[in-house]
Amino acid sequence: MASSGLLGLSLIHIALLLSFCFAEDPFVHFDFEVSYITASPLGVPQQVIAINGKFPGPVVNATTNNNVEVNVRNKLDENLLITWSGIQQRRSSWQDGVLGTNCPIPPKWNWTYQFQVKDQIGSFFYFPSLNFQRAAGGYGGFIINNRAIIPIPFDTPDGDITIMIGDWYTKNHTDLRKTLNGGKELGMPNGVLINGKGPYRYNTTLVPEGIDYETIDVQPGKTYRLRVHNVGVSTSLNFRIQNHNLLLAETEGSYTVQQNYTSLDIHVGQSYSFLVTMDQNASTDYYIVASARFVNESLWKRVTGVAILRYSNSKGKASGPLPDPPNDEFDKTFSMNQARSIRWNVSASGARPNPQGSFRYGSINVTDVYVLKNKPPVTINGKMRTTLSGISFVNPTTPIRLADQFKVKGAYKLDFPKTPLTGSPRMETSVINGTYRGFMEVILQNNDTKMQSYHMNGYAFFVVG
Repeated sequence: MASSGLLGLSLIHIALLLSFCFAEDPFVHFDFEVSYITASPLGVPQQVIAINGKFPGPVVNATTNNNVEVNVRNKLDENLLITWSGIQQRRSSWQDGVLGTNCPIPPKWNWTYQFQVKDQIGSFFYFPSLNFQRAAGGYGGFIINNRAIIPIPFDTPDGDITIMIGDWYTKNHTDLRKTLNGGKELGMPNGVLINGKGPYRYNTTLVPEGIDYETIDVQPGKTYRLRVHNVGVSTSLNFRIQNHNLLLAETEGSYTVQQNYTSLDIHVGQSYSFLVTMDQNASTDYYIVASARFVNESLWKRVTGVAILRYSNSKGKASGPLPDPPNDEFDKTFSMNQARSIRWNVSASGARPNPQGSFRYGSINVTDVYVLKNKPPVTINGKMRTTLSGISFVNPTTPIRLADQFKVKGAYKLDFPKTPLTGSPRMETSVINGTYRGFMEVILQNNDTKMQSYHMNGYAFFVVG
């Protein structure tokens, strides 16, 4: 994220380039009114963040090279920023919706985001990035379609369905935030939501009566594109549909070599597109399941999201046990091998993000190497903090790009270490000093006992090892 704010371009040049770009490509406009509503996704009334009165929020639907405008009106009682997870910000890092590059939107104010989805396709999502608001909702899908002249590498699906899965707590996000700020862990979630709804009552002991669940209606013999996003806080989930194969076709803007899975682990922040053919006999409805991974399954049984896949000619309700999850509670080999099996489809026509210009990947000259090491939380100045390479990041009082424009001294330091610190951890507004048009190698080292998901705002990257 921080390096996206350090490109060596003057703001005047950026404005000229954006103006030239906007003149060529169409605009799509969306209005977001972000407010609280009362909802009971797990049967307990609680405060939820809705967009235009809905939870989850509306899908942002755009096409490659569109200029996207989203006018966000903040009707919450605290500051707000919306970030566009996975969208590459080309010379527009200040539209990224995180504190390092954006001023927050105060209550009763509005802000219009404007950025171009240049040379991008695929399945993404947005969410609020401040104050742990993501734990209260405020998220939705973001689709970038191919331009008409660029074919997709599979037959046009008969339908397009967005599915948001994620762990969920029945406490308000403000209470959860206080728990974390007090140096305590949140503990086991109260459940898993699918499209903002609780589980179908597949088990009368684990699931109480009266919970609204998601139903996805389909036609027999048709093939649908399912865009599945893990929008939760911390729980890896295994996604599966009873008696149906998941043909993986795309992930976060890259078409993949197509291969079938009976289930797939989707970690926090990840998005996958599956092609699913409705080829069963519809003797009953079918379970759609998202269950917690790498946990004690007997204790976490209630942390399972269950929705219903319903054929138009279905002969009855789903019943019986859920389809089995991977049986490897203490062994992450299955999940690791599954991730390694996913391959980029380099023969597919489509957007080819290449911001540095044409080059041969075999002759990349690596200009910087950084080792990012995370560890369990540590105590700094009497409070529990998480760190990267020994530094717990402090958000700048002036966003980085604004500090650059107005030459505000001391707003941040270009001194993030290339290797982890060996001394005591510290709190700093310490920023990676990237090289414009350079190639950075980042080594992620997880010294915690938990699964970690890394996201680099505004950038795409290649996994090389």
